[in-house]
Formats: sequence, C-alpha cells, structure tokens
Amino acid sequence: MTDHRPEPLHALAFGAHPDDVEIGAGGLLHKWVKQGKKIGICDLTYAEMSSNGNVERRQQEANEATSLLGLHTRLNLGLPDRGLMPVQEQIQVIAHTIRLYRPRIVLMPYWEDRHPDHGMCSVLVREAVFNAKIRKYETNEQDILTAHRVEHVLAYFINGQTEPQFLVDISEEMDVKMAALGAYRSQFEMEPGSVATPLTQGYLERVRAREYVFGQSAGVAYAEGFVSHTPLLLKDFL
Repeated sequence: MTDHRPEPLHALAFGAHPDDVEIGAGGLLHKWVKQGKKIGICDLTYAEMSSNGNVERRQQEANEATSLLGLHTRLNLGLPDRGLMPVQEQIQVIAHTIRLYRPRIVLMPYWEDRHPDHGMCSVLVREAVFNAKIRKYETNEQDILTAHRVEHVLAYFINGQTEPQFLVDISEEMDVKMAALGAYRSQFEMEPGSVATPLTQGYLERVRAREYVFGQSAGVAYAEGFVSHTPLLLKDFL
C-alpha cells in the first residue's frame, strides 16, 4: 500500500494560537532549521477571539513568521478559540496530526499559564501524544494511520513560568526569533482601532528580558527554557 503521508518531521510544536510557539520556542525551532531538520508548527485555533486583528490578518502574519523561521510545515486545525476542551473530538484530530507527521519531538505550552487556552493546549497535546501510540486507538478521520510513538515532549513558556529543567542557547537565533514575533504587528503594536492588552504593553520587551535572564544564568547572551513531565535521557554528553 502506498504511503501518501508527508515526510516525517523531526519536531512538531503545538500552540493554541498563532504566535504562541514563537514566543516560547522560536529560537530553538530556528536553530533546528539551521541544522537541516524538518520542523513544523501546528496552531490549534485561528485566534478568532483575539481583541486585536482578525483571522485573515493573523494568518498573513503567521505566514510571515513561518518564512522567517524557515519552517518546513505550518498547519492550523481550526478548533474553536476559547473553546478548547478535553473532549475526544479534539484529542482525535491532534492525535491524527501526530500520526500524519510522525515527529520525534513534540512541543507544547507550559501547563500553568494565565491564559486558559494555553493550559488546555498542553492537556490536549499530552492526551493526543499518549493516544497516538496506541495501535487500537482510532481517530475520526477516514484514513486510519499507523500508531506513532513520540520520543520526547517538551513544554515551552508563554506567560507562565517555572524553573526550567534545561536551557537552549539561542544567542545566534535571537534576532530571527524577535523578527518572527514582530511579524504579529496586530497583536504586539498599538495601531488605529487597537485596544490595550497585555500584548501591546511592552510584551516583546519582556520576552527578550526573559531570554536574557535565562541566558545569563547559563553564561550565554540569550537562552530559551523548557520543562518536561518525564526525565530526558542524554545519550551522549560530548
């Protein structure tokens, strides 16, 4: 039987809204891209409930950020913004996506965050990662895909934060990360007709400051922090 699935990705990063992944893991994703890895982002919603901008513009901004990061793939599952719930219908479509792209590493938001959608995205992705490896688990998609086991699940920080379990040096990737975030002008800039939100009140400066503090703690200019529910095994330290 011919396998019509796309090429497997080395890593697939999930976010509730376009810009979530860039905030917490844009530097790491671009670092992997520079190493020749196939990297993708999967946005769960179109962020249609956002206070500023609209779906069409947000997608244009996401496309610009995707190009800047050099991603292999970006997709949107079209789940309801502010309607993410731990129900099988939503878990199934995420599990199907994992089976379709077969990533070695999955990224998701850190589960403690002031925005409920970010925490719920984490819950949904963890459930989907678990179910995707179960051979008898079926999604609602017409094509039943082979079970897939993800090797590592990493959580990145958006608003919530804890002591990171490990840091990644993104000193050389920081400018591209910030340029990708800057593509989301409707979210981070006050424009005619915009309303003030936490995102328009120096949010990007706070992101830069966070990565600076992470970097200084490791003796580099900038770093991104990550956590995992399970210990990470280092196969080779040198």
